[in-house]
Amino acid sequence: MRALLFLSCLILLSSSKCDKGKQNPIPYVPFDITIDIQLPSYNQLQGVGGWNYVTGGSRGIIVYRRGIDEFVAFDRHSPVDPDGTCFLPLFPDNDNFLVLKDTCNDASFSLYDGSPISNSAFGLRQYAVQFNGSNLVRIYN
Repeated sequence: MRALLFLSCLILLSSSKCDKGKQNPIPYVPFDITIDIQLPSYNQLQGVGGWNYVTGGSRGIIVYRRGIDEFVAFDRHSPVDPDGTCFLPLFPDNDNFLVLKDTCNDASFSLYDGSPISNSAFGLRQYAVQFNGSNLVRIYN
């Protein structure tokens, strides 16, 4: 009986689909940038809930301040368009800035955590972020 149960579990696990082996289709572009959020060009990042564009990655980066000491950064290249045929990078929705829009492919993504909201099997490519607790934010991969 145990052997039959074990065999059933093994078959179930081997036949289930698992996307963990799939790679994010956005091209890997190495970079390492530090921004000073006290500069006028990044002043939107001084408060929680603020976001800003930063140069880097494949199609540019959007940085979002999720908390007092927490920032996240995502590539603006839509995973629905890995070849980059759409010339518009992702941008915040006018009605809800926490939703990034891909108007070419009618896809949307969460700025909060990069997860897909609609019409995408992949979330956004996320980059590592370090905050010095004062004014410097390092974004890198």
